[in-house]
Amino acid sequence: MSVIQPTSNHPTHAAVAVVAAQAPLQLIQVPTVAPAAGQVRVEVHWVASSPFDLHQAEGGFFLLAPPQLLGDTATGVVVEAGEEEDSLKIGDEVFCALVPVDKQPAHQEFITVAAHVFGKIPSNTPPQIAATIPSSFITTWHTLTNYLSIPLPFPKPSVYTPPNADAPILIWGAFSSVGQYVVQILKHYGYTNIVVTASKRHHDMLRSFGARETFDYTILEDLERLGDFLNIHAEGVGEGRVKVLDGIGSLEGSMEPLARMVPPGSLVAVLLPVIKKNLEGGVEYLMETQDVVSWKGGVETVGVRTHFYQQDEYLRNNLQPVIMPAMLEQGVIKPNRARVVEGRTFLERAQNALDMLRRKEVSGERLVWRVKET
Repeated sequence: MSVIQPTSNHPTHAAVAVVAAQAPLQLIQVPTVAPAAGQVRVEVHWVASSPFDLHQAEGGFFLLAPPQLLGDTATGVVVEAGEEEDSLKIGDEVFCALVPVDKQPAHQEFITVAAHVFGKIPSNTPPQIAATIPSSFITTWHTLTNYLSIPLPFPKPSVYTPPNADAPILIWGAFSSVGQYVVQILKHYGYTNIVVTASKRHHDMLRSFGARETFDYTILEDLERLGDFLNIHAEGVGEGRVKVLDGIGSLEGSMEPLARMVPPGSLVAVLLPVIKKNLEGGVEYLMETQDVVSWKGGVETVGVRTHFYQQDEYLRNNLQPVIMPAMLEQGVIKPNRARVVEGRTFLERAQNALDMLRRKEVSGERLVWRVKET
């Protein structure tokens, strides 16, 4: 594809930035970058706000050089392509997850990044719904395949039975945006012993997604039953092992209870950063998972770093452009519920979404908002 010259009408564009921890967000102007070879420039239409945005804006986590832009998920339209890029064309509607501490995060009017981070939005999916998917989806797939070593062959063979299909797989916080995709994808690939924790009001939906056993992590009796269930079923795992995804990553809220009930020899993946409450009522961010709680003998833990998926050449080239759109189009995953955040301006919508996260108003859904005024 030939190079299309940058639009002279857009030498700069608006972006939402954190200027200091706990300070109001600000709107700043940043350069509009022309795509290099293998890159595209996308006009951003819809974005999602995530807990990672709150960690940066509120707690200063990975707030490296303010003003720092926010956002890891975007949808939009390709407006310019660099040389050697023929997988996308101008006018394609795309969705993507981006590295939120990179130079091109999502919460800005244009992004210029490698074409392989974009998938084409299926025609039956509205862009605001597509904005709920990428960051949670890549976290799900990367965690299952690379951190928990759970095979997910793609395309899935027409006849497929996974190894150790009946070994227990526990998802703590299964109604989270990541947890919902984990359950659905495991069911699609034939895993039959999917065990979940979530508030009781979400149990019916999680069973419809594929959960075999459901437990309420707020009820002590349920936690005791969960511990008994895992210990009984661990004895019949054979060559496998109990595998656990901590989709919450809270020292007190998830890791400590898991340490009390996960059987010896289990493998536990924890979404980073781990949140620890401090004595002043604030939070600390930990990147360690093994020695911060007292696990039983032989329990191995790994901390999940979502965007390290790009270190895997196959996933870098296929996860977002190929696998993600296919899983959506085929109905393997049902998108998270979307709550559209309103506001009079770009900045107001961004701030409103962040404030909703701060007030903990979100459960099992994603906050999405429009970048440009209609």
